[in-house]
Amino acid sequence: MEAAVSRDTILASNTSSLSIAAMGAHLKAPDRILGIHFFNPATLMRLVEIIPAIQTDPAVVARARTLIGSRGKTTVIAKDTPGFIVNRVARPFYGEALRILDEGIADAPTIDWAMRELGGFRMGPFELMDFIGNDINYTVTETVFKAFYYDPRYKPSFTQKRLVDAQYYGLKSGRGFYDYREGAVAPEPTKDEALGYEILQRILCMLINEAAEALYLRIANREDIDLAMTQGVNYPNGLLQWADEIGIDKVVEKLDALYVEYLEDRYRCCRLLRKMQREKRNFYP
Repeated sequence: MEAAVSRDTILASNTSSLSIAAMGAHLKAPDRILGIHFFNPATLMRLVEIIPAIQTDPAVVARARTLIGSRGKTTVIAKDTPGFIVNRVARPFYGEALRILDEGIADAPTIDWAMRELGGFRMGPFELMDFIGNDINYTVTETVFKAFYYDPRYKPSFTQKRLVDAQYYGLKSGRGFYDYREGAVAPEPTKDEALGYEILQRILCMLINEAAEALYLRIANREDIDLAMTQGVNYPNGLLQWADEIGIDKVVEKLDALYVEYLEDRYRCCRLLRKMQREKRNFYP
């Protein structure tokens, strides 16, 4: 491709997880490589993640941002790391829901009900996994898990793997966490608010922890992280803004309680959150 285009052409990939730097390594002019990640459906979703490689000329980033912005899109800048912003920060929405299901704390309809009705999310995690496709969602989780050197925060679930093995991909195959075949009866959730708020708090605090870690490691700035999650996956609130509203101390206390209970690194509290708790600071003024 490089040989077929002019020297000032931007060469971009729509990947959601592959290394942009690795792609640039094969170019004669790697300063024009860029990640430009649109979200499906691209005609409707406004968010676009822009990912410069370490070789990328800042002027190329500025040109791309101007061009994409002129098409009515909202851009955020992310560091070239696995999952960028959205596919990294969103992992606990699925992973912690699956863990709650695996432990028998609640079933899929109840978890989905809690996140929708109590948390304000447009879709619950199991509805969303079925909508995306369990094959796709599982592959993204597995890819991020391996790319982060098997960090337990991103560990895939055998429950979802078995659905993939059985080709129960979700809506597109007729079966997933739910049964979409003609005549199937939708299961009812257990509408226990105490249980529902416990589910919401657990998943939300894990999401906030991941967003805080992304900020701490300079994957993106505060505004871009919150913008990415509200416009890229339609979260009802930016996660860092949500942390301020809940209270940083309460988020840290919940994460610490989970860590004490499980003694798994999966539940380790981000150093930034702990420092902010100690200094009584918020993410926003």
